[in-house]
Amino acid sequence: MKPIKISKYFHEFLLDQGFTETVVSYLSLLLSIIFIFVVVYVLDIILRKVVLNLFRKLAQKSRTNFDDYLVKNKTFDYLAHIIPLCIIIWLLPDLFTDFPKVESAVEALFDIVVILLSIFIIRSIIRTFRDFLKSINSFKDKPIDSYIQVFMIFAWLIGIISIFSVITGKSIWTFLTALGALSAVILLIFKDTILGFVSSIQVAVNDTVRIGDWITMTKYGADGDVIEINLSSVKVQNFDKTITTIPTYYLTSDSFRNWRGMLDSGGRRIKRSLLIKTTSIKFLTTEEINQLSSIHLISDYLQSAQREVEEFNTQHQIDKSSLINGRNLSNMGVFRKYAELYLKQHPDINEQMTIMTRQLAPTAQGIPLEIYAFSNDKVWLNYENIVANIFDHLLASIPYFHLEIFELNYIDK
Repeated sequence: MKPIKISKYFHEFLLDQGFTETVVSYLSLLLSIIFIFVVVYVLDIILRKVVLNLFRKLAQKSRTNFDDYLVKNKTFDYLAHIIPLCIIIWLLPDLFTDFPKVESAVEALFDIVVILLSIFIIRSIIRTFRDFLKSINSFKDKPIDSYIQVFMIFAWLIGIISIFSVITGKSIWTFLTALGALSAVILLIFKDTILGFVSSIQVAVNDTVRIGDWITMTKYGADGDVIEINLSSVKVQNFDKTITTIPTYYLTSDSFRNWRGMLDSGGRRIKRSLLIKTTSIKFLTTEEINQLSSIHLISDYLQSAQREVEEFNTQHQIDKSSLINGRNLSNMGVFRKYAELYLKQHPDINEQMTIMTRQLAPTAQGIPLEIYAFSNDKVWLNYENIVANIFDHLLASIPYFHLEIFELNYIDK
């Protein structure tokens, strides 16, 4: 069904109705165009339904989910437009035989449509690859969106240049040469995009941040899990469920804390101090040592330590009429040993990692006794419960060692 035949049919029909030759030529052209576009539109609808149904059935039967993502991203919808578009382009020369100027304008319009359709097809395919790669475990934490966005920027740039080339009738190389001359302006306009792209590559290559990492960036109020890394920004879902957006290049220009090392390790660090009142620290008498020996965790330690102290004092003939002479056990030292043994036998503490109780430099608030260990459970809620339980026990144990916790008392005037 050539359009020249349709146009001739309309032409003869309109002449029979008494219209002039000039009016008939325009009306026959208009009716031919309407007729062909209606036929092509109906064909486009039929093709889309047939193609979509066919590929949906194939996607359901196939083992891979790649074709499912093709359907989801409307790749086959766009591909179905190709045949009707080709038919129209094929028919255009015959439709506008008597109107060469209109023909060139319409051809340019459909060239632009072809360019835009090509971009949409490319975009749908690229998005399909993105979704498919994100379904693979080894790619889930990679900044795939950044690379997709860069590719699409170049695709749209080439598409826009091609459209301008069609409209103006000038070669694509003319526009590319002009872009080279305007490179400084382009760099200024796309500065953040270029920085983001470079940063995305650095983040991926250096494995600085992955999707799912817990990061802390106090400067920008970010403290939570990374949920998205794209060309321009990194989205962090904070623990209060708010979203913080950070420019991607800040991950390479500013400092931040990534907790992945802790999550990948065997435990989560506990590093907290008890402030012991200085005036409560003293040497232990024999009677006090005997009382503390009833504490199961340190009974063996006290026996061996007391034996070692007595042997030393006897060997060196120390006068023990005064308690300060020679070697002695202090309540602070015994409690420090008790805290260490308590941590080592605690079921929630990782014995394979550092366990230490150490005394820090004296402060105006007392003597800090620091607990340094790693919990087996790294989940925040469980971790906080473990820390609280440990310090509840240690705080309740302090009076047994005749020690006191420092408390700031205000004197009413």
